[in-house]
Amino acid sequence: MHDHHGDLWVFGYGSLIWRPGFDYVERVSALLKGAHRKLCIYSHVHRGTPDKPGLVLGLDHGGACRGVAFRVDDHKRAETVDYLRAREQMNMVYRECVRPVSLVDGRTVLALCYIADRSHRQFAAGLSREDTLRLVKQGHGQSGPNHEYVRNTALALRDLGIQDSLLDWISARL
Repeated sequence: MHDHHGDLWVFGYGSLIWRPGFDYVERVSALLKGAHRKLCIYSHVHRGTPDKPGLVLGLDHGGACRGVAFRVDDHKRAETVDYLRAREQMNMVYRECVRPVSLVDGRTVLALCYIADRSHRQFAAGLSREDTLRLVKQGHGQSGPNHEYVRNTALALRDLGIQDSLLDWISARL
């Protein structure tokens, strides 16, 4: 029996849910306490430009977030962490940390998470729903239009039975 003790867990709450980009051996619905999903990061590359930023999701302090935990085989740990750092840490707007997450089957695991850094200049604080919608509508970057990112995430969450009132509100208006 293989011991999974050394395996890596990664918590996905946004685009990782529908485009993880790494190999995993298990994907389980999970709850992270102490942070919530929010469109709180100005995107200057993937979904916008510095002149016309889009908005992407981050984990912001407080509350809780339902998402997905991916288990990665230990021998793929290094390449997976390298991949995630290249993807998430390009401009250091996220802080990498390890947090306990509760899996839907009752297990608790320590998972790699990317939490928004509120002191970063790309952190978008205090946006109204209307401002958020306007930024999502204008954003277009290397990975495509911002509205596609929001719609894909909203659909992926709906498939998991996860309610996100802001993403649903924005999706309905795109």
